[in-house]
Amino acid sequence: MRYLCMMKSTDENGQTPPAMYEAMAEYDRWGRENGVLIDSQGLLPSSAGAIVSLADGNIKAVDGPFTEAKELVGGYAIVEVRTHEEALELARRLMQIHVDNWPGFVGSVEIRQIAEY
Repeated sequence: MRYLCMMKSTDENGQTPPAMYEAMAEYDRWGRENGVLIDSQGLLPSSAGAIVSLADGNIKAVDGPFTEAKELVGGYAIVEVRTHEEALELARRLMQIHVDNWPGFVGSVEIRQIAEY
């Protein structure tokens, strides 16, 4: 089963500590070596993005930053695991990396199974 894991947080967390980059690189290497991590990347701030929406038949594009958003997706990973519990464990490991390397960090990992038709 493949899952999309979206790392969410707010801008209130501040700058990413250098130790966090090192820990994430190790997590990435581990995941690729073990065959569970298919792809992962961080995302640029919302100021570099846009939202295209459809409402009442009208398509509208709005450039970032997305100040009204409470949480923004700051990165993603696509993982391939045997069970939902394995995907949860990978997300817990990711959160533990934040606990260990980014004091005061507040965020979440949203896990969504990818539909395979």
